[in-house]
Amino acid sequence: MNHSTHNKNYEHSCHGDDNAKHGGHGMDHGSAGSYLKRFWIVTFLLIPLALTHDKISEFLNISFLDLSNWIQFIIATIIFGFALVFFQHAWHEIKAKQYGMMTLVSLAVGAGYLFSVASTFIVSLQVEFYLEISTLVWVLLFGHYLEAKSSGAAGNALQEVAKLLPKQAHKLIDGKEVDVDISELQEKDLVIVKPGEKIPADGVVTKGFANVDEALISGESKPIEKKEGFEVVAGSICLDGSLTVELARVGENSTVGQIQKLIEEAGRTKPRSQRIADKASAVLTFVAGITALLTLLVWTLVIGEPFVFGITLAITVLVIACPHALGLAIPTVTTITTSLAVKNGFFIKDLSKIEVIKKTDYVVFDKTGTLTKGEFGVTEVVPIKEESKNKILEIASSLEQHSSHIIGHSILAHAKTKDIELSEISDFQNIAGQGVKAKIQGEEYFVGNERLIKSLKFDYESPKEINGTVVFVASKKELLGYIVLADAVKEESYEAVKTLHGMGVKVAMLTGDNEQVAKAVSDELGIDTYFANVLPEDKYSHIKELQDQGNVVLMVGDGVNDAPALTQANAGVAIGAGTDVAVEAGDVVLMDNDPSDIARLITLSKKVYSKMIQNLIWALGYNIIAIPAAAGVFAVWGFFLRPEIGALVMSLSTVIVVVNAMTLRRVKL
Repeated sequence: MNHSTHNKNYEHSCHGDDNAKHGGHGMDHGSAGSYLKRFWIVTFLLIPLALTHDKISEFLNISFLDLSNWIQFIIATIIFGFALVFFQHAWHEIKAKQYGMMTLVSLAVGAGYLFSVASTFIVSLQVEFYLEISTLVWVLLFGHYLEAKSSGAAGNALQEVAKLLPKQAHKLIDGKEVDVDISELQEKDLVIVKPGEKIPADGVVTKGFANVDEALISGESKPIEKKEGFEVVAGSICLDGSLTVELARVGENSTVGQIQKLIEEAGRTKPRSQRIADKASAVLTFVAGITALLTLLVWTLVIGEPFVFGITLAITVLVIACPHALGLAIPTVTTITTSLAVKNGFFIKDLSKIEVIKKTDYVVFDKTGTLTKGEFGVTEVVPIKEESKNKILEIASSLEQHSSHIIGHSILAHAKTKDIELSEISDFQNIAGQGVKAKIQGEEYFVGNERLIKSLKFDYESPKEINGTVVFVASKKELLGYIVLADAVKEESYEAVKTLHGMGVKVAMLTGDNEQVAKAVSDELGIDTYFANVLPEDKYSHIKELQDQGNVVLMVGDGVNDAPALTQANAGVAIGAGTDVAVEAGDVVLMDNDPSDIARLITLSKKVYSKMIQNLIWALGYNIIAIPAAAGVFAVWGFFLRPEIGALVMSLSTVIVVVNAMTLRRVKL
């Protein structure tokens, strides 16, 4: 992963090329453990530092033989070493002329530490901030740990999406088949894809013949025949037969490579509320700096208090104004959001879309492979006369057991679920373009399409209002019945539409299928609007039509032909099992092909946005009161804030935004 982009949310400044040269802040997942280790070391060091603090040792009646100052100096200097990383970041901010949190942190820590050191060696000063400054470093290290962990949470998405591809492939080496990991595949390699297996990478068929399920590419549920010279795409499924494929796109161009790019892109995105926090943090840096300077000047030169008193208040202003709560207000939420999203089956590629998704009025689903299974299945068995459904299925499956056609395989698969016993057949014959015929116990039967039935000259009426492919079953004498095969609706789709309606969100469907099929699926699911006979290049226009009516539209699709529509929508959701083009176009990637994830996505967006606003209001509101208090504005009522109290209040405000964000973990989607 690109380490130069992981921490921009936390630092509140873009270090540009300079940041890239220095590796950003090193906040990748690997460094999260490093920051946690430093945090625990500082935690351990804070114990003796606290015990040697004047007020604490006095309260506990502990005597260190007047060595407290020197013990504190040594311990605080060690802790100060852990704070040097903040000074490095501040230097990047200063060089980039984008002053932010690290600049202010460095001023507070540096001024507090140096003044404390001076107090240790110059007895007349008698003001030390070792414990207060060390506590500030302790809090900041924990904040860095939280931010580093957010990058790791995003990285887990790669592993989830990688599961959608086969782990191994059958590579041909010197004519021999060898199983290799797909990461070892290269362009021009020859691989064998067997029935039921996924094609490991894009390529061209050099040998073999098979029906391939490309619903994720074309949006069509009907399997596509593939033979020598035909192109195949990674992730599509070889349904029957065997293919030898010469690979054309592997590595960075593979689906896994594309998802890697998504993760890196996600690291560069910010919610709008984060950008507000960034700007507020930059403004706060100047406000705090100017306020601290004015505090020192007013209390020493105007009011006439001692320099030590003035510098104490000035440092308190810098400490209490440290925008750590503001810095963590959004990143803590997005950290948990990323992790929670992955656990619930989706990866939010563009965090800035959270504010859009929560306002969704219309969810538009592509039909094939999204609301439906994207594969042929038996939906109905209809006897014409006295024959039972099982008898029709027995005859059809017995004849189709010798067929290589995908329809025959679907009928056989359905027969198995019904525990139908196959009969022995004889005189099997394939009738090109029409079907098959064979004898069962001496009687001849036919299974095929309408052309086959017409050739037998039966007196029958073609079935009306059938949504799917019809396979007829007949004896030599009469038509016995027919079997309907169609792209069946997913069980999850019913719940998805119902849940969205319960949330006040309307549902639309886009499909290239005819009006009759589209209406049937729409009626079955209770969809508000559907668009049938839609050409791939026209899908986006229907999205725009809904937008022109004032709707915020969320589009869900999985194929290449969905990419323009995904881009046109206010927010696009790509099925992770789809093509890399569709995934690139989407703002969110679903790990599984489950439409009910959409309702969870919208719910999560609403919860996340609410937490972001709560944290932002608290972090900004706290500073509006805290900075004047630290500057001594309320001195007329005898109220002053010492640096240790300022650090405590600052730490408490940070804890509040973190704890508030943590409550997201309890959200049930």
